[in-house]
Amino acid sequence: MKTKERIISAALLLFNEQGEANVTTNHIAANLGISPGNLYYHFRNKNDIIHCIFLQYRDHLRQSFTPIEGPASSAVWIHYLDAIFYVMWEFRFFYANLNDILQRDSELHRQYLEVQQELTINLQLLLRELNRQQVLMIPDDEVDDLTEVLKMLVSFWVSYQSAQSLNPKISQSVLYKGVSRVLLVLKPYFHLEHGSELANLMAHYQALAATPSDPFHK
Repeated sequence: MKTKERIISAALLLFNEQGEANVTTNHIAANLGISPGNLYYHFRNKNDIIHCIFLQYRDHLRQSFTPIEGPASSAVWIHYLDAIFYVMWEFRFFYANLNDILQRDSELHRQYLEVQQELTINLQLLLRELNRQQVLMIPDDEVDDLTEVLKMLVSFWVSYQSAQSLNPKISQSVLYKGVSRVLLVLKPYFHLEHGSELANLMAHYQALAATPSDPFHK
């Protein structure tokens, strides 16, 4: 792995573990065992590193939330719901401090809004396709508002959960609880014929949310 890639990877890890506001470029350099000068050869400052991490976030959203192709099977639902979990977990520092990060970097804010607009369009297409397949029964005039609610839930679930404790520590189980809340929001719109599928999906993610330890994060 090249030094620039190592810096991005280490920064993402430290931001997620310690909070972006608590991590400096010196911390990142020390974690990698390189000099601050070596880090500055690749990045002018911490915001430059965050920009590179944001590109990973953007690429994940573009790849994972494309409109549905084919029937909406359980595997399709799990694909989208696991993608929601992944983005909240992998970039949790970003969600935990979203407003502060965007307010201090207008260019990043602009790029974020562009990505969010793409995501909005894709989610609306996804919901309308699920309507067409009679998996969901969302009134057409509610699709846009429901899309906004789903985006809001995912965007602020991490910061909301962090505010619920004096010693916030976002675990994978907390994020799986957020995924299960997405299903809860969609539950009233599920077609009756897909009730058992919904129940199985909710049971799956509720079980993950109830897991006391994080299987991929020790």
